[in-house]
Amino acid sequence: MTSQSSGPDGVLFELPAEPPAERKQEKKRSDRPAPRRSAERLPIARVVVDTPLPHLDRYFDYRVPADMDEAAVPGCRVRVRFNNRRLTGFLVERVDSSEFGGRLAYLDAVVSPEPVLTPEILGLSRAVADRYAGTLSDVLRLAVPPRHARAEKEEPGDPAGAVPVAPEAGPWTEYPDGPAFLGELRGGRAPRAVWNALPGTDWAEAIAVAAGTALAAGRGSVIVVPDGRDVERVDAALVSVLGEGRHVALTAGLGPSERYRRWLSVLRDRVRVVVGTRAAAFAPVRDVGLVVLWDDGDDVHADPHAPYPHARTVLSMRAHRAEAGALIGGHTRTTDAQMLVESGWAGALVADRATLRRHAPLVRAAGDDRELARDGAARTARLPGLALRVAREASRAGPVLFQVPRRGYLTTLACAGCREPARCDGCRGPLAVRGSHAMPSCGWCGRVAGAWACPECGVTRMRAVVVGDRRTAEELGRAFPSLTVRTSGREEVLSRVPDAPSLVVATPGAEPVAEGGYAAAVLLDGWALLNRMDLRAAEETLRRWLSAAALVRPEGTVVVCADVRSPVVQSLVRWDPGGFAERELADRRELGFPPAVSMASVTGGPEHVRELLDRVDLPEGVELLGPVPVGPERVEGPAGPGGTHTTERALLRVPRAGVGELARVLKAASAARSARREEHLAQIRVDPLHVV
Repeated sequence: MTSQSSGPDGVLFELPAEPPAERKQEKKRSDRPAPRRSAERLPIARVVVDTPLPHLDRYFDYRVPADMDEAAVPGCRVRVRFNNRRLTGFLVERVDSSEFGGRLAYLDAVVSPEPVLTPEILGLSRAVADRYAGTLSDVLRLAVPPRHARAEKEEPGDPAGAVPVAPEAGPWTEYPDGPAFLGELRGGRAPRAVWNALPGTDWAEAIAVAAGTALAAGRGSVIVVPDGRDVERVDAALVSVLGEGRHVALTAGLGPSERYRRWLSVLRDRVRVVVGTRAAAFAPVRDVGLVVLWDDGDDVHADPHAPYPHARTVLSMRAHRAEAGALIGGHTRTTDAQMLVESGWAGALVADRATLRRHAPLVRAAGDDRELARDGAARTARLPGLALRVAREASRAGPVLFQVPRRGYLTTLACAGCREPARCDGCRGPLAVRGSHAMPSCGWCGRVAGAWACPECGVTRMRAVVVGDRRTAEELGRAFPSLTVRTSGREEVLSRVPDAPSLVVATPGAEPVAEGGYAAAVLLDGWALLNRMDLRAAEETLRRWLSAAALVRPEGTVVVCADVRSPVVQSLVRWDPGGFAERELADRRELGFPPAVSMASVTGGPEHVRELLDRVDLPEGVELLGPVPVGPERVEGPAGPGGTHTTERALLRVPRAGVGELARVLKAASAARSARREEHLAQIRVDPLHVV
């Protein structure tokens, strides 16, 4: 392309065209974005990047662009460039300068200007991560729910209104120290109690009264219960005591959008009372004055995701940091709760014996001397005569509960000759019967064992070792043909049953509430609970039995089918969970078992466990136990030869005062492995739920 121009004599001539390379450079300069300018005020943002790698568990500095100055507020979600990837994170704070000597990148985007991470929850999450040798981003993933933009854009509702009047003491009058506990809450102080609730279902009302008393003092409450059914009970009690609109219930069953909408109402200080499952322990309640944990011995309070925090520890730390009251309650008392009492951190809140006798049902053991004189098979029969007589008489007045430790049909089989466990000929997995017309099959590979023969003695017949809830319901249906038999377990959990003659077969934790209470309860197969290879077997057995017995009417009867000489059975008969917890904790202290001491576990392949332990500089007072092989049911990772997992576990035992230092050195070792991309080869858990 050329252009024309005229010279001095008026003759036109051609000018050379502009070189193409220069035009390209000019176009490239015009397309280049204008240089970004940092915000004039507090131009540096400190960000928690969402990465689970332990060696990256720290704040990273970024520049705040001027166009994001207003939106980039502390606590908001941001997106940043990190290791050539776009990752999300939380903006923790903005500062004037950075200690980093290199060139800082800019924030990529502000996902939302909503400050979802409050300073209190950030501090609590950091403390929980340090306590469990985990990362801050892992804890924040548990504490802050995923964002839903539509819920954020909705107009916030009106606050609940004026501070309500403190409710009447109600159920707390049954406890000698109950009114004093409420008085401390009413005065804005921080009482802490381990509460042994009386039998019955008014525990939810008692929690609601305590939350209402704290609210009347201008402070919020966080209530954590094991499951959705308990949330429903406390939710109804809170509506009755506080009225509509003064609290929210947070459960996974709400769905992500509705749950986030309710969580936002707490964040925006529209309500100050929250009830939910374990994740609710991090709810951003403004000015917390009371934390409540119901049934702290239930396994579901331990989070299955890293760093595996327990709701009891989280709430205890939150109460301590916020100078709030604490109420850790249940029908039983765990050894962990007993530790809080004996350390002086909390007081015992119990009813006197006269009040307890007025509320508790009669508890009878099927194998006591009086019953043995009447029925010689009382200690060996699965359904002894006492249980059948009590069930037959009580079923005329109302529903009767049968608690069965196992779900399924015939869940464990053994040789009828030598009593050796029946195992699959192919993979050596356990054999079981799934239904009334099913053949024995392997629980691991599914192979049907139609031509099974015992490899020890050659007998081809099997016997049931553990009978599940479905087989029990089938047997009871034949024994009580005129009564309706209902089951409540994993597949279908009932919430309530009517006050009418019927039989209810339930697994532990799935017992429905009967209107007016059960007329009787039969606790079957006590040996299956007591003989488990678990440090907490006796404690957990008493918890399950008391939870079921608490649903029985005061005039009803509870029959426990277990050895009457067992200390657990004796504690149930006397309804003495506090005394049992004292003796159990004394035994654990003498033997050096949790919770008298703290423990951490390191699990993985033998070479990885040993390599990590060799690199850890263990603090003084830490004792190494193991490593030893662990059972295949607890193993994660690739399978070794023959289909079995080659995994070992080492336990580190330390006095409770030294658990923080132990967690610190384990975190440092985990960070070193993470930097070498080996972080998943050995798993670290502080205070594991199961140690044997």
